[in-house]
Amino acid sequence: MATFLGIFIAILCSVTLLLLFKFLHKFWWIQMNIKRVLSPQGIHGPPYSFIHGNTKEISNMRKKSMSFPMDTSHYIFPRVQPHIDSWFRIYGKNFVYWHGPEAMLVVTEPVILKEIMSNREISMGKQDMGPIMKKIVGEGLISSEGDKWAKQRKIANHAFHAERLKNMVPAMVQSVDMMLTRWKEAGNEEMDVYEEFRILTSEVISRTAFGSSYEEGKQMISSREKTMDEDDSRNDYLGLLLKSHHDIHENFKLSTQDIIDDCKTFYAAGHGTVSLLLSWATLLLAIHTEWQEKAREEVRQVFGNENPTSEGIARLKTMGMIINETLRLYPPGIAITRRVGREMKVGNLNLPANINLQIPALALHHDPKIWGQEAHLFKPDRFSDGIVKATNDNPEAFLPFGYGPRNCVGSSFGINEAKTALSKILQRYRFCRSPNYVHAPLHRITLRPNSGVQIIFRAL
Repeated sequence: MATFLGIFIAILCSVTLLLLFKFLHKFWWIQMNIKRVLSPQGIHGPPYSFIHGNTKEISNMRKKSMSFPMDTSHYIFPRVQPHIDSWFRIYGKNFVYWHGPEAMLVVTEPVILKEIMSNREISMGKQDMGPIMKKIVGEGLISSEGDKWAKQRKIANHAFHAERLKNMVPAMVQSVDMMLTRWKEAGNEEMDVYEEFRILTSEVISRTAFGSSYEEGKQMISSREKTMDEDDSRNDYLGLLLKSHHDIHENFKLSTQDIIDDCKTFYAAGHGTVSLLLSWATLLLAIHTEWQEKAREEVRQVFGNENPTSEGIARLKTMGMIINETLRLYPPGIAITRRVGREMKVGNLNLPANINLQIPALALHHDPKIWGQEAHLFKPDRFSDGIVKATNDNPEAFLPFGYGPRNCVGSSFGINEAKTALSKILQRYRFCRSPNYVHAPLHRITLRPNSGVQIIFRAL
């Protein structure tokens, strides 16, 4: 009995020591090693607190900055990311902080950014989305790797290439017409356009990518599977996914769950980001009415009172400048994160393994050293000669759709949709900001208006 008890105690001690070793390795050793590598290179940051890192500090800073609405200034960076703003001032433009036990190396120096963006291994790394977004999109295009990612990206590129985008414009026009008819029938001058654009963009992505209306789209996959055959000519995104799934000649086949996850990814990204772009752009045009008039005049010159066309959309230069400036001031995604799994050298930096590189897009978009002293003002004409000149030869500082091989495959689709919707609205209405609007930008997965966007519309 004593021998058995001794063996049991020895095993228990061994297991306990092993668990303790793993615990300390995850929550102490990795952090100490990362600090040992980065500190001699001049990269510092807020102290690591055991287990939770800097998350409590970040939470308290955000609660304080978000506790009250701001004026209608577009300088939203200190409000949305007060921790990044504060640590820039203390530790410089490159620093490390801790999201729990995970090291986050924030990089904004242009030379290093260029090196990072030219490094394919880093660019191809998965973006750290967090548990909430991971639950939403599963193993879709954003989170997949290797052969699966290559297959998913190839299908997505095919679904949204230039010729297909041209054919999507009529469906966009039809969806916008439905929205405008609903506005007319409601007879309300004031509307929360954030909610309206969420419905619109859901309808557009359903019609163009999944071959159905928003309501029908709730059962899109199972009904399309039942009608799938060799003569199916619907080459929308869902159709291409299903054809790949059924093609016996494919070297790598997507599973049914892969298709579901890809559809979830494109639905979430396809309507979520564009609805935000339209909401912020409408607010900016409602505040800066001189640019609203410039955009309206351009729409009249290109389309008159007719529906937008793909050829005309490409000629909307003023509208393009307005959209770029909206994405600069209010980017849907405020940071890009890539995981570095092994030790490597990037520029003059030696990066340790198990570190996340974070490019703070919102901070870069509001940096006066890049955009000038009027960086916090709405000035679409800064893009009149293109992105390179607007950024003072630092195009890597403008990241509304990410960068590299994993950039947003639907960016052109989203811009076409935004131009179509704004053109139709400008043809019918003159609008201004409602006194009921409360300016309270909030980051919750994406950068969104916490209290909606209330706009007053007057028919022309």
